[in-house]
Amino acid sequence: MNRKSKVILVAGVTLCGALRDRILHAILGVACLLLLLVPVLSQFSMRQVRELSITLSLSFSSFVLLVLGLLLGATTLWRDIERRYTAAVLGLPLTRNSYLLGRFFGLALFVSLCGLVLAVAGCLVISFHGDQMSSGLSLRWVNIVVAFGGDVLKSLLVIVLALMFSTVSTSLFLPVFGTLGIYFAGSASQEVMDYLSSPDGQSLPMVSRLLAKAFYYLLPNFEVFNFKVAAVYGLPLSVESVLYAVGYFSVYVALLLFFAVLLFNRREFA
Repeated sequence: MNRKSKVILVAGVTLCGALRDRILHAILGVACLLLLLVPVLSQFSMRQVRELSITLSLSFSSFVLLVLGLLLGATTLWRDIERRYTAAVLGLPLTRNSYLLGRFFGLALFVSLCGLVLAVAGCLVISFHGDQMSSGLSLRWVNIVVAFGGDVLKSLLVIVLALMFSTVSTSLFLPVFGTLGIYFAGSASQEVMDYLSSPDGQSLPMVSRLLAKAFYYLLPNFEVFNFKVAAVYGLPLSVESVLYAVGYFSVYVALLLFFAVLLFNRREFA
């Protein structure tokens, strides 16, 4: 069996394990319940019912995918190590690289499937309103699908971040809170950069601006995957911005996986 087959085998085992996890079933159940509440909650808007339903559908989906990505990425590898499952598996003719990559691709496939389910459910909820009490804004389904896709890419990036922290941590603290910290910082980094470009930002000390710019380029910019405004208001969405998000995701995930594999190869198991 070659390396590619081993990665696929581990990914399949990981996907099957995630599909049987009852906690994940409960999270998806809550997500579906929230989506069912969208038509009711949208009625609170007097003139933009459809726009509010799009906003709520995308927000609920984004939140659930973030929780799934954080939960799976932080606990999968950590749980394997705690239960000494990793040491037993690595005793087989299986390299650490194949094991870690298989784990990631299995989790990524599961979250992508969840994202697909949530996107279909969200689109059904949005179509329920149709042109009811339309505010005159155009409905662009392509933008909505792209927005759901952006949330999936964001959650996959969260998974690989949590996996990388799990390769060096002996507790759940670093994978969970380290990933959350980077997620919140990466979500706000674009706003910080915009502020630094303003006249008020130019008045800040040089050291502060340089540090802020260093963190901006070092941390993942999660706003790259945010297409919600274009989806809600039917604004034109450029192909370049979508391709840039996909390229940014590919490069960043490849780098994080490289460092994760590097760290995991150096880890010693008791």
